Amino acid sequence: MPETTLHRLPDQLLPNLRLVFVGTAASTRSAELGHYYAHPGNRFWRAIHEAGITPRRYQPGEFAALLELGIGFTDLSKSGAGMDHRIEAASIDVPGFKAKIEKYRPRTVAFTSKKAASLFYGRASSVIALGRQPRDECPAEVFVLPSPSGAASGHWTLEPWRELAAWIAALDLQHPPPSS
Repeated sequence: MPETTLHRLPDQLLPNLRLVFVGTAASTRSAELGHYYAHPGNRFWRAIHEAGITPRRYQPGEFAALLELGIGFTDLSKSGAGMDHRIEAASIDVPGFKAKIEKYRPRTVAFTSKKAASLFYGRASSVIALGRQPRDECPAEVFVLPSPSGAASGHWTLEPWRELAAWIAALDLQHPPPSS
């Protein structure tokens, strides 16, 4: 069976993207529709526009169009779906994710939850700060964002998303993205 048939959502990755958003796994709704951040209560699409990452508010079904802006998507679990605490640990593939980052070399990686970042770093989410992370062995700059999920409303703030937007804008001034 080809590996792609196991994926709930297809990776949206190309070499040298400006930014790759990384979740833990697809939500149940996203897995059903085949679109990233598809639940109506998810703030993702509003946040990336309000923060200034995208020029307009995209809809979940337009996720592939963000490749034209140099923005990609993936998850740590390509076969799991549902709320983070219900994702089987065996479906989390941090080495596979790291291999993708090595292969595609995005400028910036943004985890869309402290849970996803904690799995990547191998430490408790309580010790991971929001925002830009200290440089380490990852070839990309790493940001940790508050989860845009409606289930995480108590921890929501747009500020780390704005910090990410400012970082991307500064990088674009230094190294403009290729014109499409």
